Amino acid sequence: MSEKMKESAVAYRVRTAIEWIEGERPLPPLENGDRLSREEFERRYEAMSHLKKAELIKGVVYMASPVLLPTHAQPHARIITLLGNYAFATPGVNIADNGSVRIDDDNEPQPDACLWIDISGKGQAYVDKDGYLSGAPELVIEIAASSASYDLHDKLEVYRYSGVREYGVWLTYRREFYWFRLAGDDYQAVLPDEKGIIASTAFPGLCLNLKALLTDDMTWAMADLQAGLQSDEHRDFVEWLAADDKTSE
Repeated sequence: MSEKMKESAVAYRVRTAIEWIEGERPLPPLENGDRLSREEFERRYEAMSHLKKAELIKGVVYMASPVLLPTHAQPHARIITLLGNYAFATPGVNIADNGSVRIDDDNEPQPDACLWIDISGKGQAYVDKDGYLSGAPELVIEIAASSASYDLHDKLEVYRYSGVREYGVWLTYRREFYWFRLAGDDYQAVLPDEKGIIASTAFPGLCLNLKALLTDDMTWAMADLQAGLQSDEHRDFVEWLAADDKTSE
């Protein structure tokens, strides 16, 4: 090693030691497979402003692959369109697109879409002082390439034991859509009716035509959503959301 290289190496070690002592050492970047606490995960994620999606599931970091249009971006947009229309027609219900959710100390997923009842005393989740959604939203939907995805394994377990009432997973490569509903402490798989519709129990009037979604027919899907929004079930739900606590008990 040349004298110049030796001097550079020594300077680097001294600088790194000073940074460590003074608390100025740069944070390590997030990497797939890192095992971190939620606090450390958030510190590193917030320092990587260029990073669009990272999740902490059972203490393990997962980072998203490039987002392709046919297998993720377009299905994602269709789900957000339907859930957004429902939320806009249902005061007291809110929607998030790729928002980080503080579940517990080992889990901070960033679901593709979620709905929650945004009324204290009636919903399970709330926006905390840091701007995160804390708690379990009533409905989560994820877009996944295949059944090998952690969306159908570790993440499903996290959503189940945290109390997410309904969970949908759209497998885009296989053109399949799975729907799970919490029954006690377990998820039960729910099949659509003969028309291809899943009627949400967490959000009355939310009618998602899975057959229409899987065939890229948004006109059909929107028509069934609008029918649900005109139903007695949806009207009763809106009235319950608007009622004060004493009336709703």
